Amino acid sequence: MEQTTDLERVKVADRGRELDGIVFDAPSKSKVTVAVMDPTRGPVFRTAHPNTLTERTEAGPDDRALSMLIRRTWQGGRGGSAPSGAGATRGQDGHTRAAMHRTTGK
Repeated sequence: MEQTTDLERVKVADRGRELDGIVFDAPSKSKVTVAVMDPTRGPVFRTAHPNTLTERTEAGPDDRALSMLIRRTWQGGRGGSAPSGAGATRGQDGHTRAAMHRTTGK
């Protein structure tokens, strides 16, 4: 399959069967994160090689649940060439300074 774009409907080849999925992210040329429906766990994210994906045009029965999973997932650190942690905040907002030096009790 050619270059995948986010939120593209695909079929994922998984152990001899094909699962309907929606592309969530393509962090590299050899890895694509896809939202698929797991029969026991419900909608989940799986990583796949782009060669295991084929494009599909028609909507599947699980597309609504997959879209909701993608919509409620935080998509930080996307775009640009910076690592995904570069755009994040620096920890908890309530702790902006380091702890002060503690005296020895003199």
